[in-house]
Amino acid sequence: MNHLSHLTLPNLPANILRPSYDRDVCGIGIVHLGAGAFHRAHQAVYSDRVLEQDGGDWSIIGASLRGKGVYDQLTPQDGLFSVTSRSGAGNDTRVVGALKSILYAPDDPGALLARMAAESTRIVSLTVTEKGYCRHPASGGLIDDDPDIAHDLQNPENSRTAIGFLVRALDLRRRSGVAPFTVLSCDNLPDNGRSLRQVAVEFAGQVSDDLGAWIVDNACFPCTMVDRIVPATTKDDLAFISTALGCTDAGAVFTEPFTQWVIEDSFTLGRPAWEKAGALLVDDVAPYELMKLRLLNGAHSSLAYLGYLSGFEYVSDCMDNRPMRDFISALMRIEIGETLVPPSGFDRDAYTGDLLARFANPALKHRCWQIAMDGSQKLPQRLLGTIRDRLGRGLPIDRLALAVVAWLQYASGQNLEGAKIDVRDPLAVRLRTRLQPCLGNSETMIDTALGVVEVFGNDLATHPAFRGILVNALISLETHGALGAVARVAVP
Repeated sequence: MNHLSHLTLPNLPANILRPSYDRDVCGIGIVHLGAGAFHRAHQAVYSDRVLEQDGGDWSIIGASLRGKGVYDQLTPQDGLFSVTSRSGAGNDTRVVGALKSILYAPDDPGALLARMAAESTRIVSLTVTEKGYCRHPASGGLIDDDPDIAHDLQNPENSRTAIGFLVRALDLRRRSGVAPFTVLSCDNLPDNGRSLRQVAVEFAGQVSDDLGAWIVDNACFPCTMVDRIVPATTKDDLAFISTALGCTDAGAVFTEPFTQWVIEDSFTLGRPAWEKAGALLVDDVAPYELMKLRLLNGAHSSLAYLGYLSGFEYVSDCMDNRPMRDFISALMRIEIGETLVPPSGFDRDAYTGDLLARFANPALKHRCWQIAMDGSQKLPQRLLGTIRDRLGRGLPIDRLALAVVAWLQYASGQNLEGAKIDVRDPLAVRLRTRLQPCLGNSETMIDTALGVVEVFGNDLATHPAFRGILVNALISLETHGALGAVARVAVP
């Protein structure tokens, strides 16, 4: 069977949406670092819709900084891929043409730097996950003793990290008199643009004081809020899309119908009219971001750890369980919801209801194990900020605490029955080494965990009430099992 490409594009079935614009005419204005499934299901779709309406020089060059999988998938396909949204009503597939090609940075870092430094590049965007920012999750500062950061400081032309590439490309533009591109973070970090700016400026300051000052004075790092659930593509998904397209698509992604993108409207060299594709351009992203980070991401992580320990494979399986569904609803409406002030005109209760329906989507096979990755990087933003707010107001945190200790059990590398867990996390070895010997001794386990200040910070690590609440939550988890512990706090 042929694969998707510009040659097979005209022969796709009539029900498949495809680019009607001339991809060869549209110049490249965006470089995207981390062209994984989320970018392809989210930002690339918005850009594709703008190109359909307006054309223009806003096509994307994607770059993979680590694995070569996306490069191998999309290079034979001329950068084309399909996006299928799934719901109980069926499937809706479109082929996206905004992504022109993929660079694999480890093979040719110079090619990526040249593309980023080119005057035609006006935006460099990122989806490199929390760990790709090389920042302390609790303090937000650059991890300057990270081996890859140390390497990039010594080898600027052969960078490994997104931070190294960004700062070197900005330096090349500074030296040649070219205005800086806008740096657009699209990752789930609080205040993501300013968080990225902080680590970039800290890195640049170690290169030269002049470079750090130039970035501060001239570059834009707008904040964004992104929202779309994108599960990992399976072999069954690839078989489905081959039948639907009449050709293979190694880069196919599957997602939900819902999508949201809120963007701080601050760009140095212009931008696509993403608002024509449904994006919301605002002066302040923070209220939208906090709603999403705590309600969606915080609830998602809670479902992932408690669901995994309960033996559920998918998020929708969790939502089919009455105690788990009641637990997550109460967590969102009470413990999380009470800490949030919605933006003007934003219906928090309706948003929460929409999230519960999205989690329950039976067509979206989102694995708990996938969401559970990189918990040490995610918990400070997704759960611990909410906990700080509630502790500061003297409010109970029973459900939030249960989610935290479920993560600790998961991070130990062993489930409640003693079976091994394949934990994917930058701190996986350290966490397993520290936590696993403490299993069965709740107080020692909590004391050991709170010593990981990169996650809990100094304030929570020394908060006497927080420690006691975690100990009680862990005892409940160990005594009653995940579902039993959930049932005990599910109903207000």
